[in-house]
Amino acid sequence: MNDYDALREYLTRQKQAEFVLSFEQIEEIIGAALPRAALRASWWDSLRSPDIQMPQREACLAAGFVATRMPDGQSVRFRKKPADRRR
Repeated sequence: MNDYDALREYLTRQKQAEFVLSFEQIEEIIGAALPRAALRASWWDSLRSPDIQMPQREACLAAGFVATRMPDGQSVRFRKKPADRRR
């Protein structure tokens, strides 16, 4: 279990295709303070550097969401990934 399992579980339960959570709300969900790196947009970019293991990104993707830090620098947009139609 990692620090972001609670975030993955929270996201998995969401019915909305897109929503925004503040850093404070995310900290409440995970039960811990976010690291300073969370202030950088690249830390939340789900599509950046897929070869590097990042637990927050893995949690979002496992729940079917792509995360993007908002321009306000205090929140994150979660958007449901489109279904893979190649099957």
